[in-house]
Amino acid sequence: MEWVVVVSVLLMTVLSLLRVNVIISIIIAAIAAGLMSGLNIMESIEMLVSGMGGQANTALSYVLLGAFAVAISYTGITSILVNYLIRVLTGKRTMLLLVIAGVASLSQNVVPVHIAFIPILIPPLLKLFDTMRIDRRGVAVALTFGLKAPYVMIPAGFGLIFHGIIYDGIVQNGASITMGEVAKSMIIPGLGLVVGLLIAIFFTYRKDKAIVPENDVASAVSEETKRIVFGTKHMLTIIAIIGALVVQILTDNLIIGALTGLALMFLFFVIPFSKGDKIVTDGVSMMSSIAFVMLVASGFGTILKDTGAVDALVEVSSGFLGDNKALISLVLLLVGLVITIGIGSSFGTIPIIAALFVPICMAAGFSPLATAALIGTAGALGDAGSPASDSTLGPTSGLNADGKHNHIWDTCVPTFIHFNIPLFIFGWAASLFL
Repeated sequence: MEWVVVVSVLLMTVLSLLRVNVIISIIIAAIAAGLMSGLNIMESIEMLVSGMGGQANTALSYVLLGAFAVAISYTGITSILVNYLIRVLTGKRTMLLLVIAGVASLSQNVVPVHIAFIPILIPPLLKLFDTMRIDRRGVAVALTFGLKAPYVMIPAGFGLIFHGIIYDGIVQNGASITMGEVAKSMIIPGLGLVVGLLIAIFFTYRKDKAIVPENDVASAVSEETKRIVFGTKHMLTIIAIIGALVVQILTDNLIIGALTGLALMFLFFVIPFSKGDKIVTDGVSMMSSIAFVMLVASGFGTILKDTGAVDALVEVSSGFLGDNKALISLVLLLVGLVITIGIGSSFGTIPIIAALFVPICMAAGFSPLATAALIGTAGALGDAGSPASDSTLGPTSGLNADGKHNHIWDTCVPTFIHFNIPLFIFGWAASLFL
C-alpha cells in the first residue's frame, strides 16, 4: 500500500513525458492507484469523480478570474503594457525576463488574477521573444517564479491563504504557532526560488535560442494596438482592479474578489453590458481546460488520500527514521514532493500532509518554525514541474499560443529542475536551523 502513491505518480509523470494528454495521464494514474489499493475500475472512477469537488471552489475562481482578465484586456490596458515592454526592453533580454517575473509576481498579491493574465499578456510578446532569440524555457521559469514565490514568501493575497492553510494545519493537529512565525519560516525556502530564477536567467538560458524570426519586432503588435493611449477608461480599470484586490483580501475569497472587479467594470461602463456574454464566454474558454485539469487532479488526490495510500507512505517512512532530524526532514520533503506532483496543488497538499507531518515533527523535537518550514516546503515542492499544476499550465497556455512550446519538456522539466532542487535544499536547511 505504501508504494501506491509513488507508483501512480511515476506513472502519471512517465505518461506526461511521453506527451500523453495531461488529463488522460492523471485519469490513468488515478485508476491505477485505485486498482493497487484494492478497488475495481468502476469504484476507482466513482471515487475520482466524487473527489473532483475538492477543487471546485478554486476552479470556479479561475474561470471568473479569466473573465476578469478578458475584461481588463478588452479595455486595451494590457496592450499599453505590452507596447511599453517592447519599446523599453527590446534587446535587453535579461531585463525582459526579470520584468516578466516581476509582473507575474504582482498577479499573486497586488492584482489577484493569478494565471489569468498570462494568455493575455504573453502571446503578443511571442514574436518579440523569437526576434530577440530568447529561449522560451527561460520565460516559463520566470512566469512560474512569479506564480510561486509570492505566495510562498509574502503573507498577502494568495500568500495569506497559503500561510493560513499552514497555520490551520499545524494548530488543528495539536501544535502551537502564530501567523507571523509561519511567515518567518517560509523566508528561507522562498530564497531557494530566487536562486533558481537567477540560475535560469543568468546561466541556463542565457545563450541565444536557435530561432529564425518570422517578422520584425514591430509586428509583435498590430497597428491598431499601437495607437492605444492611456485614458479615463484605463484609470477606471485600475480602480476596478484595486477594488477586486481589496475585497479579496478582506473576504479571503477569490470568487467574491473577481465578481467585484467584473461588477465595477460594468458599473463604470468600461465594459458595455452588451459585451457581458462574450466577456464571460471568452474567460471560460481561456481557463476551462486548466480548471478541469485541477478538478481531475483533485479526484486523483482523493483516491490517494481516502484509500490510505498517503498515510501508509508516511507511516513507513517515519518507522525507520528514529530521531535523526536531518534524515526525517529529508524523507518528509521527498514525500511532499511526490504527493504534490501527483495532486498538482500546493494549497491542496497542505491539509493532507499537515495531519501526518505534525505528529512526526513534534515527536522528533522540531520547533514550530521548523515544522512550518517543513510543511510549507513539502507542499510547495512539486507545484513547479507538475503537469497538473496551474503554475505550469498557466505559462504553457501563453507560450504555446503559436504552437511552438511543449508543456512537458519546455515548461514542466525546466521549472522542476530550477525550483524544486533549490527549494528542497533551502527548505531542508530551514527545518534544521530554525
